[in-house]
Amino acid sequence: MSRTVLLASASISRFSLLQSAGITPLVQVSYVDEDAIAAKLAPINTADLCLALAAAKGEAVVANITVTQESGLLVIAADSMLEFEGQSLGKPGTPEIAIERWKQMRGKSGYLHTGHWMKDLVTGQVRSGVAGAEIEFANVSDSEIVAYVASGEPLSVAGGFTHEGKSAAFINRMTGDSPAVGGISLALLRKFALDMSIEWTQLWDL
Repeated sequence: MSRTVLLASASISRFSLLQSAGITPLVQVSYVDEDAIAAKLAPINTADLCLALAAAKGEAVVANITVTQESGLLVIAADSMLEFEGQSLGKPGTPEIAIERWKQMRGKSGYLHTGHWMKDLVTGQVRSGVAGAEIEFANVSDSEIVAYVASGEPLSVAGGFTHEGKSAAFINRMTGDSPAVGGISLALLRKFALDMSIEWTQLWDL
């Protein structure tokens, strides 16, 4: 039985990672208020917050599925944040915040967590977990930071960086699950699927 993945995320990186792995998902964005959820749960560690936000996104989409194909769906939601010096850093949102963060992060390390939530709408089974990697940032200059932020890339990504974009050269080392840094761990999703008695190859495009 082939299955259809519904990605509860607007992330281009997550979509691309799945597509590169042979899975072209349907997409439905949850539009949950992440800041409100984080404020309600505070204080909470970064990994648990990512899990909670991923679950909230997935549950919101499941509660109001709008895609035309509703049978055999496997819903996947995720949320990423950088844990840096005791703080949970999501999307900077503004150039000012992005510049400030990069000046704090340069020459140091942080840990990028991605929370995952998966629900099989056929059986009702749910799995969740966190994957990630330690990121060692290069000691970039002020001018490099300003130029990078001006590109617009860091404003809407967790931690204010990507490992496959313009900031790839600003990362000295990644230790861990590199796809999770891109927003989704394929290895963890495969484990979830197997736990639900779903062969990973059943998710591949026909």
